[in-house]
Amino acid sequence: MHPGGSVGGDVRALIHLLDAARDGTRATPGWLGEQLRLNSAGTTALIDRLERLGLIRRSRDTVDRRRALLTVEDKARGLGWAFFEPVISEVTSVAQEFDAGELDTVRRFLTAVPQSTGTHADRAR
Repeated sequence: MHPGGSVGGDVRALIHLLDAARDGTRATPGWLGEQLRLNSAGTTALIDRLERLGLIRRSRDTVDRRRALLTVEDKARGLGWAFFEPVISEVTSVAQEFDAGELDTVRRFLTAVPQSTGTHADRAR
């Protein structure tokens, strides 16, 4: 998936773009670069690579024609599903072994940790 690039970076980019689509965020190259902490040249190389592989599409924003929007293609969704579906199935199976109270505790922990680390990262900037 990554001729000339990093699989981890490619996957992280696709995850950010999928999250943006789900949240209704208009994903631009600048936005993606910020999410990945890449400079402009690195972001362009990443986008070019993912576009060449048929995983994303770049199109003109209908609101601001100077701006490009990034969209994940069905091919990338299929690859993601093929990779993550078995993991999701296993996690779902394990979760069924916990009662509602235990799951609530896990949910609170998994929500609190990213929030606390995000707060620390914001202070460090």
